[in-house]
Amino acid sequence: MQNLPPEPWRWDATDMARAIRLRAISAREATQSVLARCAEVNPAINAVVEVLGEEALAAANAADTALARGDALGPLHGVPVSTKINVDQKGVATSNGCVPLASLVAKEDSAVVGNLRRAGAILFGRTNTPALSMRWFTENDLHGRTLNPWSAEHTPGGSSGGAAAAVAAGIGPIAHGNDLGGSVRYPAYACGVAGIRPSFGRIPAYNPTAAAERPISAQLMSAQGPLARSVRDLRLALSVMAQGDARDPWWMPAPLTGAPRPRPIRVALCPDPMGGGVHPAVREAAEHAGRILAAAGYVVEQVSPPDFPGTVEDWEAFSRTEGRIALADGFAKLGDEGAQQTFAAMMARAPELSLAAWAATAARRTARQRAWAAFLADHPILLLPVSLEPPFPQGLDLQGTQAFDSVFRAQAPMLAAPLLGLPGVSVPTGLADGLPMGVQIMAARWREDLALDAAEVIEAACPMPTPIAPRGGAAG
Repeated sequence: MQNLPPEPWRWDATDMARAIRLRAISAREATQSVLARCAEVNPAINAVVEVLGEEALAAANAADTALARGDALGPLHGVPVSTKINVDQKGVATSNGCVPLASLVAKEDSAVVGNLRRAGAILFGRTNTPALSMRWFTENDLHGRTLNPWSAEHTPGGSSGGAAAAVAAGIGPIAHGNDLGGSVRYPAYACGVAGIRPSFGRIPAYNPTAAAERPISAQLMSAQGPLARSVRDLRLALSVMAQGDARDPWWMPAPLTGAPRPRPIRVALCPDPMGGGVHPAVREAAEHAGRILAAAGYVVEQVSPPDFPGTVEDWEAFSRTEGRIALADGFAKLGDEGAQQTFAAMMARAPELSLAAWAATAARRTARQRAWAAFLADHPILLLPVSLEPPFPQGLDLQGTQAFDSVFRAQAPMLAAPLLGLPGVSVPTGLADGLPMGVQIMAARWREDLALDAAEVIEAACPMPTPIAPRGGAAG
């Protein structure tokens, strides 16, 4: 393949899949390259906590045999992909970072893992998450701490921190993640890669090992999604993950490409969505991205969406009211100290709603969706920060109430999308003081295509290098 680096682990999934189909490289060679990269750099960052080398090579051999037979090939045929340890994958544990769940071995694939497997992906490893996947930092008593490939002293994000760190370090071109309050978008931001939480109902979700159904707020706000080093790989992974599964009644067969929008497309630039101030580097990243889109022909206007602060407050009230009822016992029995401390801090700052008040919040969600739909009809792209601060120092959320509240306030830009069921893309804009910076792009429901189009424009103007090794600290 012309103009590609000699090491296949450096290729994105789009190029890798094409090279395998054209027999320029075998699936086994691609998998061996990723596994070798994992062996080289993973000990320093602890992103992949279970390497499935034998299974991956056997699957790669089967993929090469299928190609030789002339079988129909899936879009990710032979491409190595990692999955997060909170999602079921047949034959391996769904530990969710919890010591008591270390032996919870899945007997069948979750909906999203099944889609990846049917698309031909080679599932080579499992990535780390905080215990019970409820922190913006990635560490747990079972697998230890994951480090940011750019700086060991700063969080790789959470909860899909292992996924983001792996992709950033070249351990697989695509990683699976999930996002209820930024758990795809924030790790992507912190590690300098791209990530998408799609529209509610876009990607099916179901874990057969689950002992009970999730709270309704989690059902309505959680989304599965990919992380990758290129936006075009997000499109590829999204198309694969979005295939239907009868086990998820919320899934919708919506087209991945919507009707063309009138040109020029208007962009709402909102560098300070909460109106309370933003770090200068974060503001510059948003404004820089706005200038890039303007130069590409978008009409960029500084304007705020409807009641962003109130939308964030409703995310907290809607989810945490149920959390007090449905999650407290699980955190007490399964969570490590960091998970329990985080849960307690979240509950302490969230309002305690009566059933009537919670129902009113749920009803108000529809009014907010209506107002935002009208806003996004006029401004199809909303450009805003991922976080109001650069990536946090490791462990900041556990350093007392004031520190936790500062972390939570900074993450407010990510909380509107889950409440409203809207897609959000995180795309890097470069480095500031050696740490990745980036922006978030939101669009109307089912219009991931518009958000990805804008993300590709920003990506083209802001290429990111591959980090060599984290500065300082120790993994595990």
